[in-house]
Amino acid sequence: MTLDAASPARGGPEGPPGPGDPAALAAAAPARTAPARRATGFALALVGLAAVVLLSLAIGTRDIAPATVWAAVTGSGTGDDASGVLTLRLPRTVLGLFVGAGLGVAGALIQAVTRNPLADPGILGVNAGASFAVALGVGVLGIASQLGYLWFAFAGALATTVVVYLIGSGARGSVSPARITLAGVAIGAVLAGITSAMVLANPRGYNAMRAWEAGSLADRGWEPITTAAPFLVAGLVLALLLGRSLNAVAMGDDLARSLGAKVMRTRVLALLAITLLAGAATAMAGPIMFVGLMIPHAARWIVGPDQRWIIVYSVLLAPILVLAADVLGRVVMRPGELQVGIVTAVLGAPVLILLVRRARVSQL
Repeated sequence: MTLDAASPARGGPEGPPGPGDPAALAAAAPARTAPARRATGFALALVGLAAVVLLSLAIGTRDIAPATVWAAVTGSGTGDDASGVLTLRLPRTVLGLFVGAGLGVAGALIQAVTRNPLADPGILGVNAGASFAVALGVGVLGIASQLGYLWFAFAGALATTVVVYLIGSGARGSVSPARITLAGVAIGAVLAGITSAMVLANPRGYNAMRAWEAGSLADRGWEPITTAAPFLVAGLVLALLLGRSLNAVAMGDDLARSLGAKVMRTRVLALLAITLLAGAATAMAGPIMFVGLMIPHAARWIVGPDQRWIIVYSVLLAPILVLAADVLGRVVMRPGELQVGIVTAVLGAPVLILLVRRARVSQL
């Protein structure tokens, strides 16, 4: 006797799909390919990160051979080239790693909490708030140390994040992506304008802040890293711990509560992590735009909407972007160089336009 299409043995409506049924194979394919895709992407990201670290150490006003770079890093190198690698390029590269990770993960958290695919610390005014607070500290209190920059950057980032979030929240606590984006752009523009006016009114007093305000990794040394890195690492750990809760929040407040997620606590902790990450990164290198916008979308394209994997990939991909932009800035205007904040702005503006014009941006 032959089996018809509705037979349970063939996976028809009267029974589950059989092992050889095309529908069963199609349903099982994503489950099999997702871990492989993540593992492959993770390996490629590590290779890419190692490559840009090497380029960052080797390329500059004077290019240095990879063998010399390796000898300098391992402690067996001598001469001016080895000394330049250790005293100038190594701290610059490490700074790029920390700043990139902080901005990338901060952008992923902001996009997850607000459910806004166009959100990042720059667009929502967080960087402008940190810059304004630092300018206020420099102009009013005469702050000149990296530690002073750090605390004022934290205060400005936190205050701006809270204000923008409150403006973007509805009467019942729901978040409007359009409202929160408009609020961030407006507040960021106002704060950036005030900061520029303060700098122009007293150029001599703000002379030390000029390179920082443009967003640069050059000539920072180890001081900003040793000062701000512990806070940034704390923000990264907190972000990783929030991954599962952020997945629930991304489904909507009502569904998240029905699944047992504490929505308000998750948002408060996420805001704390954003403040630590964006504040520390801005204190280290100044305001750098668009890293937190581009990287979470790239991570989401590789791993899907799982916030835990998006955060992990952002830790790897964002430093690649920051260091690549820094290397590009050293090359395009030799013997001078462009600040990394300018390069990321040039790269990020077309990406923002592309995302806005897409009929459907990456699913959050």
